[in-house]
Amino acid sequence: MTPLTTPYTDERTAPVDVSRLLRRCRELVAPALAEAVGTLHPWVGEMAGYALGRVEAGGAPTVRSPGKGVRQALAVLGAEAVGGPAEAGVPAAVCVELVHTFSLLHDDIMDGDPLRRGRPAVWKAYGTGPAVLAGDALFALAVETLAAGPSRAGAVPPRRVGAGPAESLSRNAGPTAVHMPAAVRRLTAALRDLVHGQADDLQFARRPWSGPEAVSVGEYETMAERKTGALLGCALALGAQLAGAGGETVTALDHAGRHLGVAFQITDDLLGIWGDPAVTGKPVHGDLRQGKKTLPVLAALDTPGRAELTGLLARAARDDSAVRRAALLVERCGGRAAALSATRRHLADAEALLAAAAPAPRPLSELRSLLAALTHRTV
Repeated sequence: MTPLTTPYTDERTAPVDVSRLLRRCRELVAPALAEAVGTLHPWVGEMAGYALGRVEAGGAPTVRSPGKGVRQALAVLGAEAVGGPAEAGVPAAVCVELVHTFSLLHDDIMDGDPLRRGRPAVWKAYGTGPAVLAGDALFALAVETLAAGPSRAGAVPPRRVGAGPAESLSRNAGPTAVHMPAAVRRLTAALRDLVHGQADDLQFARRPWSGPEAVSVGEYETMAERKTGALLGCALALGAQLAGAGGETVTALDHAGRHLGVAFQITDDLLGIWGDPAVTGKPVHGDLRQGKKTLPVLAALDTPGRAELTGLLARAARDDSAVRRAALLVERCGGRAAALSATRRHLADAEALLAAAAPAPRPLSELRSLLAALTHRTV
């Protein structure tokens, strides 16, 4: 499996250093992201900066490495893929990064997770009430940033796809301004899906492992598309939309991102059971201990060996031997293989949609490499 820190290549593309690609996009977006966060109440802005990995608790600058910025990169590459300048995707990149951070902040509260990226989560560092407030502020700021367009996010006006320099559109009359209501509608639809997916995920925890009320693999994939894929698809689509792409292209990129989201989530599921703790920062078999309804487990439960596995899962939270035996049975019953197969299927669907919608060769190559790196993390 290929970690994000190494170049990825295949027979169709020149080598792309995914880490360098992500850094290029982060550096492009960073000034506009800092400007947006700087408009918040100072205390709320400090919590937002902490959640974004820019400062330590108390506001001192951090020496930690920033997050990967995958969603930022998708927005920038979405603009470039349809022939627009990278800067056209900056408002979308700022917006989706704020939404992603808001969702992580609230997820940690709902899940009771005390750590995020190796340090106390915002709710542990500042308190639950302040963390909820910071998440709400990031949510509102994301919508405001997108609605304000390049005047807030610091982007240059996009150029019509295929247009020459003389045809560059003005800041006030370009596609960004014309398409802004549609862009905001796309964002709010993605937010609705994200909340829907998160609600499904929370309810899945209450449903039994077996019987008519058990969670199916199909239900799980729909949840993952909404919870994880909606924002990835939104990032790609908004970048293209603000660069002046047509409706069919924008929709195809949205669908590509959604397939990527499902593949990404399933990869997380694999890491949650069999991942190397030194790489993931999580204990081995952690998802089994927590009783999470993940695709490898759900696929294994749809086989003749489910009776023993169901009993083991009921004891996993308090019995180390049950956890180890459950992980072994999930693999023996085909759960791991089914998850890998589903990841490949969704990745292939995403690549097909990208190939049809993104004619610019370089960003298409970069997008393919990014997709592959995200779904080939060390397992």
